[in-house]
Amino acid sequence: MTNITLMDTTVRDGNQSNWGATGLDTGMMVQIADVMERVGFEAIDFISSTHMAVAVRYKHQDPWERIRLFKDKTPTTPLSFLTTGMRFISWEVASEEFMAFCFRTLARNGMERFAIMDPMNDVAAMVNMAQVTRKSGAGQVVAALTFTLSPAHDDAYFAGAAGQLAAGGHFDKLYLKDPGGLVTADRAKTLIPALKAAIGDLPLEFHSHCTIGLGPFSYLEAAERGATCLHTASSAAANGTSQPAQASIIANLRDMGHTVDVDDEAVAQMDAYFTALAAAEGLQHGVPGEFDRRYFHHQMPGGMMGTLKRQLAETKRAHLLPAVLEEVEQVRADLGYPIMVTPFSQVVGTQALLNVVAGERYATIPDEVTRYVLGRFGKPSMPMNAQVEDRVRSSKRARELEAEPHMASLDELRRKFGTRLSDEEFILRAVMPGDQVDAMKAAGPARRDYDARRKPVMDLMRELTSRKGLGDVKIERPGFKLHLKGSA
Repeated sequence: MTNITLMDTTVRDGNQSNWGATGLDTGMMVQIADVMERVGFEAIDFISSTHMAVAVRYKHQDPWERIRLFKDKTPTTPLSFLTTGMRFISWEVASEEFMAFCFRTLARNGMERFAIMDPMNDVAAMVNMAQVTRKSGAGQVVAALTFTLSPAHDDAYFAGAAGQLAAGGHFDKLYLKDPGGLVTADRAKTLIPALKAAIGDLPLEFHSHCTIGLGPFSYLEAAERGATCLHTASSAAANGTSQPAQASIIANLRDMGHTVDVDDEAVAQMDAYFTALAAAEGLQHGVPGEFDRRYFHHQMPGGMMGTLKRQLAETKRAHLLPAVLEEVEQVRADLGYPIMVTPFSQVVGTQALLNVVAGERYATIPDEVTRYVLGRFGKPSMPMNAQVEDRVRSSKRARELEAEPHMASLDELRRKFGTRLSDEEFILRAVMPGDQVDAMKAAGPARRDYDARRKPVMDLMRELTSRKGLGDVKIERPGFKLHLKGSA
């Protein structure tokens, strides 16, 4: 039996999968950081450029400050950044020079581990990004090979890609990323050994989701077959469409005879903190997902599934969901079986929704679908439907988008935004609307003293003080006094 380490996903993927990426703010994360440091994680899945944008747009918080504050409290635990292709926040293709500048700035602010994912599993693109990242100061560079189901994606496909990624010595580790939670225990029995045989001594990690309840079972099988690091979340942010809960995975691994060298008291303290936080903030506590075989067909990730349901409900078309999911299968086949991960789950899901609502297939084609067909995101694993491809390429909009310029060079961006900005602010202004960055700057430093116990009191005070003509209010209970004086 082997020693199994854990990668924590609570503050990024758990937060994204179950709480729409907006459940946690800087203060909430920093308050528990020293406890997370004590757990003994292999690393903490901390942030991506998308999460940096969320911090600015929805929380009016500086993501660079968030990284620095958290890193100050986790000096020995590597913080991980997930990058998804040649882009940073914006889906506009960035120059290699700009990406290197972003990575250098991330490394300088405290990011040590960089996970490289390509939505097409383009090995050449991943190797190139690894080289850029390494030169930019990354301490660890990890290849994220994304799992999917299609006629082309058998064990040999994944083993071949893994072997190529391992061959050049560009990566320190490889992890199998299963965004749809579709790896069954039986598939793990064959796929994990195939990957191990292909990558040799390179450490293998496994990352899946509990969307249809398979994650806890595939994790245990993966550990038996050679994966030495599993990605888990604190109980409140686990399950649902997130990763398996760390406490139960730890207990099950030990029951099987494996060693999991973590501080159990810190694990329990971390679970208690996020459970109290979720209750105080009205965030759904993750529960195991029910098994639903339809996911093997449409492969829609949990986040995009939630978006589809919301869009249909808002337009009073919730009854169309089964038809949309059936259409997702057809659109995915038409587009050459793209992996259902950002941005392709959005590309496929949106096109399927439009096809069903319009009652005509491809009557309306979003720009992102056109960009996909034009090859802006790479080459799909299988040929596209020739009729669909021709329809898109021959459109007037396709010709307009083909002439669309790529993102400006680093020098051009510097001239546009000025040279007096810090590197951190310059990056945000280069890829985000200026008014959003202005609002973040105006908000000032993030609060660092979050306490879930204060949330009900603060909500009560806001409600009471919003009422006009209210006199003095006194609330007393053992250990607590509140006195609000009404204005004269």
